[in-house]
Amino acid sequence: MTQSIKNIVEIVNQEQWEDWRWQFANRLRTAEEISKYIELTESEKQALNANRGFAVGITPYYLSLIDVNNPNCPIRKQAIPNQQELSVSAHELADPLAEDCKSPAANLIHRYSDRVLIIVTETCHMYCRHCTRRRRVGFREAAITPDALTAIVSYIKNNAKIRDVLISGGDPLTLSDIQLEKIIKAIREIEHVEVIRIGTRAPVTNPYRVTDQLVNMLKKYHPLWINVQFNHPTEITAEAAKASAKLANAGIPLGNQTVLLKGVNNSIEIQKQLVHKLVKNRIRPYYLYQCDLAEGLEHFRTPINRGIEIMEKLQGHTSGFAVPLFVIDAPGGGGKIPVLPQYVLYQTPEKIVLRNYEGKIFTYPEPNNSEKEE
Repeated sequence: MTQSIKNIVEIVNQEQWEDWRWQFANRLRTAEEISKYIELTESEKQALNANRGFAVGITPYYLSLIDVNNPNCPIRKQAIPNQQELSVSAHELADPLAEDCKSPAANLIHRYSDRVLIIVTETCHMYCRHCTRRRRVGFREAAITPDALTAIVSYIKNNAKIRDVLISGGDPLTLSDIQLEKIIKAIREIEHVEVIRIGTRAPVTNPYRVTDQLVNMLKKYHPLWINVQFNHPTEITAEAAKASAKLANAGIPLGNQTVLLKGVNNSIEIQKQLVHKLVKNRIRPYYLYQCDLAEGLEHFRTPINRGIEIMEKLQGHTSGFAVPLFVIDAPGGGGKIPVLPQYVLYQTPEKIVLRNYEGKIFTYPEPNNSEKEE
């Protein structure tokens, strides 16, 4: 007989519950642990007990967001594997973005000429079921080695075109403040690096990680940006809002990168609720990602037209800064490709004919052809 998830809180005092290290140390990983609080389906039991599969780990905090009476709860689908995850379709790839081919040094990905991504850890507060790097994340819970960091810093120093460095993982905020600062400081000391970004899901899965000490450390290294991943309005809790506010109040711009997931957020209503809650909390909707072709994710993927339809119902129907860019991260390492609704109906040297968000047609005249573009 399962007990209420709320009883997790009663097992420990509030101070422990709000300690990010306690949340991290007490992640639930097995069918036996999770079934104490949630009545698992047969599909979930099979996935959790399978000899093969991908890493599982759920913070008690994130588990507490699950509606235990709803087997289709969008929070549950992101956290608990099911049998569909064990099937690999013909289109799916272990490394869908060809990151390993774009890695000039261990833990470094250099896809775009002016920016690089550093995998500083392969550990997460929670292992999302839709993870693109599921081939490697969660199997070796360790931080980047000093030697690997030294090699990465040397590579960046020797490539003056690199102006933007993304610190990613895993989740960089699983590292201690001291570990994280060593990495940020080493990058900030590279003269031609203009911007440092951190990609994290901590405000979503373990918001207690955003401590005053962490924020005071981060704000020493501006310009610094943070990208988060809220996929559903339910994830924007009072605790998540508080964590986000701490970062925003420290002058750290926040961008959100939502993954479009079937059965989680593939409705216009959910997406509109999500972007409105995001901007209310000073988080800019940045990208809406089509789900990548990583192994075991076929059940999460939606038709491309669904994403386009969502964009059409957002553009013009809400504030412009609340509309993310719908992108496909091209298989094989082609990078992010925007996928936009077609608003240009046709174009001649004299005019362009456009469709607006209401479906009305407008003509915009081109400049006088006798005037040459300088």
